[in-house]
Amino acid sequence: MQPKQAFIIAEQFGTPVYVYGEELLKKAAREALSFKAPFGLTVLYAMKANPNRRILEIFQQMGIQIDASSEYEVLRCLHYGIPGEQILLTTQELPRDLAALIQKGVQFNACSLHQLEAYGKQFPGTALSIRINPGEGSGFDARVNVGGKESSFGIWHEHIPQALELIEKYELTIKRLHTHIGSGTNPEVWARVAEFSLSFLEYFPHATILNLGGGFKVARIPSEKDADMNIISKKVNKALLDFAEKTGRKMRLEIEPGTFLVANAGVILSRIQDKTSTGINGYTFLKLDTGMTEIIRPSYYGSQHTMQVIQREPTEDTEEVLVVGHCCESADLLTPSPDHGDEVFPRLLPKAQIGDLFLIEGCGAYCSSMSTANYNSFPRTAEVMIRESGELELIRRRETLEKVLELEE
Repeated sequence: MQPKQAFIIAEQFGTPVYVYGEELLKKAAREALSFKAPFGLTVLYAMKANPNRRILEIFQQMGIQIDASSEYEVLRCLHYGIPGEQILLTTQELPRDLAALIQKGVQFNACSLHQLEAYGKQFPGTALSIRINPGEGSGFDARVNVGGKESSFGIWHEHIPQALELIEKYELTIKRLHTHIGSGTNPEVWARVAEFSLSFLEYFPHATILNLGGGFKVARIPSEKDADMNIISKKVNKALLDFAEKTGRKMRLEIEPGTFLVANAGVILSRIQDKTSTGINGYTFLKLDTGMTEIIRPSYYGSQHTMQVIQREPTEDTEEVLVVGHCCESADLLTPSPDHGDEVFPRLLPKAQIGDLFLIEGCGAYCSSMSTANYNSFPRTAEVMIRESGELELIRRRETLEKVLELEE
């Protein structure tokens, strides 16, 4: 984002504000849609990454379907006019009214033996999907690893016999086998999990779809490594071809990227509202008008984000600073150590003044949708889309204090 545009956006919409680029969203979508799959591909957007209506509409128009993680995400999509047949529900919490969702065409993915039996009791003799924990996972942090013995996601692979008993009891048909390992970059892990998953298909002879989930790691700073979609897709493609040659079964592939599609298409534009220090042997702090109310990732994961000072009066001077948020919370730190998230890590940035703008990059995913919204009673912030034409479109209004208070009795 150029400084001139940043000041225009700040003037027009205020700060803090999320800003997304339509062109970048579409570029990532095209790359995901090019994933190699010899017998057909469906891309589903993991909408928990960012459920803004405008983003969902862009992806839907490009042929991307929806991976929903709760009944509320499903209801949100249905409200927006997305057909139930294009929504796959994979949830930790069984919906209160699963029947109503199924009647609207929503596809259900059983993630535990309890969920499988609950579905079977309501819909005997029908088809559904099943999620298996393959026993291996991947991720930059244990909290984004959703495979292996420490993960509760999916039916443990050693419990497939119990699942088969329920399938027989309720005369169910498994049409889709789903696995997911977490957020990682290692193509070899993806290849192994694809092979594990394909081997499980011997238990589900009617399945025609293999869903490998999402979790394609995105580098938000130069030192991080992107998941190479091209290499991963080649390895998965080979596994599918080998399986077809051995068994005669041509499996359609599904993937569920979230971060990959939106992370680097969004930023938070904020303003430096204070500057202070703890003396000669201490630190200089930049205090922003944003923080964990808009971006929890640094506090929660120790995540790193590229940052820019946008000076009103440009200089070549630099300084080492710690960047903190506006919450009355010591954990509201935007510059944690990359190795020890509970420690500080000064950044070398252009010398800033109170009133300068501040840009936090890589904020398109798990920022607006995953934050400590309304902590310290800060209202939720606005969201803006930069259209391909360059036009600025407000896609979520800034919340008012009245809206925060209106649900209180």
